[in-house]
Amino acid sequence: MPPDDRPVEDHAKGRIITDAPLSRPVPVALRFDPHSDPATVRFAFPGNIEWSFPRALLETGMRAPARRGDIGVWPCGRVQTIVEFHTTDGVAVVQFDSTVLLRFLRHTYAVTASSSTR
Repeated sequence: MPPDDRPVEDHAKGRIITDAPLSRPVPVALRFDPHSDPATVRFAFPGNIEWSFPRALLETGMRAPARRGDIGVWPCGRVQTIVEFHTTDGVAVVQFDSTVLLRFLRHTYAVTASSSTR
């Protein structure tokens, strides 16, 4: 596999938002594999918790509120993005710096573009 065809894995610090006065940071691996599903991104949290959802949902939700199934994404001010994960146990709300998510999206599209030009 050529080097520009490798899966993308970026790392981010999210902040879990709760009713408590302080939010807590959480490391998140942002993953994209153009060979398994080029329309899907994955967010991996500690404890082997991974969420997969459409890359288009992340992109759209950074500009305006968007929801698909158990995932919601929306801008929070000018520099933050919220990703909301619904489970049978409740809801996890995670805040990210938008620049980190934009950089990840750029990486995914760069890999997709290089794969399609072959």
